[in-house]
Amino acid sequence: MADWLIYAIGFFAQLLFSGRMIVQWVVSEKNKKVLTPRLFWQFSLLASFLLFIYGWLRDDFAIMLGQTLTYFIYIRNLQLQGEWVKLPRAFRIFLWIFPVLIVIYGYNNNAYDLNDFFKNENIPLWLVVLGSVAQVIFTFRFVYQWIYSEKKKESTLPMGFWLLSILGSSLILTYAIIRKDPVLFVGHILGLTVYVRNLFILKNQKA
Repeated sequence: MADWLIYAIGFFAQLLFSGRMIVQWVVSEKNKKVLTPRLFWQFSLLASFLLFIYGWLRDDFAIMLGQTLTYFIYIRNLQLQGEWVKLPRAFRIFLWIFPVLIVIYGYNNNAYDLNDFFKNENIPLWLVVLGSVAQVIFTFRFVYQWIYSEKKKESTLPMGFWLLSILGSSLILTYAIIRKDPVLFVGHILGLTVYVRNLFILKNQKA
């Protein structure tokens, strides 16, 4: 596949990720408290779908790992908001099995080998480790958010979510600079601004 098309997929995914944060930010500013509108999770799921494809096309294990871990949490949040059941049944089934289908397709067609992700000559092992650790931290924010929301029985974004967002995003931004990945760089530069602002909104809300 042409490089421009691969980057187009990645940039569109990041545009959706940025869009979800802007929507969430605007809604929160308007209501003077941190809120999570349904569009936040809808954009998240679609963006994760596309960024997983982008990572697969670039043989970038760190990106695929991050998206695989959060993909199903986005679905769960849509369930908590009652929006998941509104989607067509066939479409829901496809979204559930999509990541598995990609992996099976890749292996059956010898498109890649797991070792290739860790021995990519364009990405030294230490950088793969940095990117993977960054993605795990960035992803853990949604694991934390998921556990918190399950306890509250509602989809919400607590303080810990924003702190982990800032830490994880800063590390991914470092990875993007070293990797010279414009898609990750653009997405996380904007993201950091929104994460910091939400942290202040939440602190003012509690005060």
